[in-house]
Amino acid sequence: MNLLTALQGGCGDAADALRIDGRALSREQLLGAAGAVAARVAGAAALAVPARPTAETVTAVVGGLLAGVPVVPLPPDAGVLERAHILRDSGAELLVGERSAVEAVAADHEIAALPVDLAERAPAGPTHPGTGAPAPERPAFVLYTSGTTGPPKGVRIPHRAIAADLDALAEAWAWTPEDTLVHGLPLFHVHGLVLGVLGALRTGCKLVHTGRPTPAAYAEAAGSLYFGVPTVWSRIAADQDAARALAGARLLVSGSAPLPVPVFDRLALLTGHHPVERYGMTETLITLSTRADGERRPGSVGLPVAGVETRLVGEDGAPVPADGETVGDLQVRGAPLFDGYLGNPTATAEAHTADGWFRTGDVATVGPDGFHRIVGRSSVDVIKSGGFKIGAGEVEAALRDHPAVADAAVVGAPDPDLGQAVVAFVIPDGPVTGEQLTAFVAERLSVHKRPRRVVLVDELPRNAMGKVLKKRLLEG
Repeated sequence: MNLLTALQGGCGDAADALRIDGRALSREQLLGAAGAVAARVAGAAALAVPARPTAETVTAVVGGLLAGVPVVPLPPDAGVLERAHILRDSGAELLVGERSAVEAVAADHEIAALPVDLAERAPAGPTHPGTGAPAPERPAFVLYTSGTTGPPKGVRIPHRAIAADLDALAEAWAWTPEDTLVHGLPLFHVHGLVLGVLGALRTGCKLVHTGRPTPAAYAEAAGSLYFGVPTVWSRIAADQDAARALAGARLLVSGSAPLPVPVFDRLALLTGHHPVERYGMTETLITLSTRADGERRPGSVGLPVAGVETRLVGEDGAPVPADGETVGDLQVRGAPLFDGYLGNPTATAEAHTADGWFRTGDVATVGPDGFHRIVGRSSVDVIKSGGFKIGAGEVEAALRDHPAVADAAVVGAPDPDLGQAVVAFVIPDGPVTGEQLTAFVAERLSVHKRPRRVVLVDELPRNAMGKVLKKRLLEG
C-alpha cells in the first residue's frame, strides 16, 4: 500500500477526526481542502509550509503529498537567515499554509504565498491531482537538520520510507483505527509531523493536537495513545492529577531524547503504564522501539522495527560484543531510510559506509537479548578521559538518581592531563553540593566515571524537541 491510499479510509465520517488546537475537521473536509491545494501546487519543484500547529498546516502538507510535490516544513521560530537558506537550498517555489504565516514569511523573502482555504474543494474531474499516487521513490519531504556542524542540510525522505516506517510502528505499537492519538509536538520534525500527523492519517485513527503539550491539555484529551518528548513527560509526571488522568490510555510513547529513569518510574507509578521508548533520526525515521506487547525497560529503546537492521562497530570498524556494556557506533540500514542530502552528494557519501550502512553518529550498547541503549552522540557523549571511554548518558542517569537532582547533562571538557574531564551541569531539586554529587556517582559507577567538576544551573539549553544542546554548554 502506498503512502496516500490509506488517507482515504479511517474515521472519515467523524466530524472531529482531526482536532488541532481546538479546531475540528472531518477527514472528508481535510481531503477536500487538501485536494484543492494539490490542484494549485501541481508541478512545483517544492512547496514550503510555515509549520504552525494549525489545520491549515496539515492541509498544506497533505496537499503537497497528494500532488507529488516535496514539502519543506519551516520552523515557526526560524530567523530570517535560516529561512532564507532553507527556501533557497530546497528550491521551494511557493509558501503554503495559514494566511498570516505565509504572508509574514513572504514579506521577508521573494516567494509567492498561497494561503489555504479550508472551505475550498478540488475541481471535479478524473484527472485532478490526488487521484493517482506519486512514485514511491519520489521525495515526500525535505526536512532540514539542526545545522550543528554547518548550514542545515536538506534530508530527502521518499514516500516509500514513510509508508514502511509507519506500518512498522503500527505493528510494534498495536496502533489501529480504534485509537485516539494525542500530542502537542512541533510540526516541523519527524516526531510531530510524520509520526504524529501522517501516522494518524495512515492508520485511520483520530488525532488530537493540543497546540501546546501542557499536562492539562494532555489530561483533558482522553486519548488512548500519547506521544511526548522527555520534557513533556517530566512535566506530566510532576502533575499528579494530570498523570493519573492518563491511566485510561493504552500506550505512552517517548522519544527524541532519552527519558530519565526517575520520570519513567514516576509515570509508571501514577499512570500504571510503562512508557514505550523509541529511537530515530531525521535521516532514518524511527528504527528502534520497545513494543506494546513486550518488555519496556527504563533507558532502553528496544529492538529494530520491521524492515530495519542495526550494527555496532568500534573505532577500528570491527563489531563490538553484544554484552550490554561495550559502547559502539550505531549504524543502520533498511526501508525507512532517507535517499540522500539534497544537492550534497559528498555529505551523503560521507554519511554511509562502503557497504551501505548509515552512520548515525550515535553510540550505543546492545545486550545479548538485542535490546539497545543509546549512550548519546559520538561527538559529545563519548568522553575519552585518562585512557577510558565514558558514556555521558550513564553518568547522567546516575546523577538523576540523586533525590536532590532534577536533571543533569554531562560533557567532556578539554583537560591537559586527562585529555577530557567529565563535567556535569546539574539542575538541583534541593540542597546539594558538587562534592556530594561526585561522591554519589563514584559509589555507583567506576571511580574514573565520576564528574571532575559539577556546575549547578537553573536550566539546560534545549532545542524544540527537548534535546540538550551540549555544545552550547561547552562554549559557555
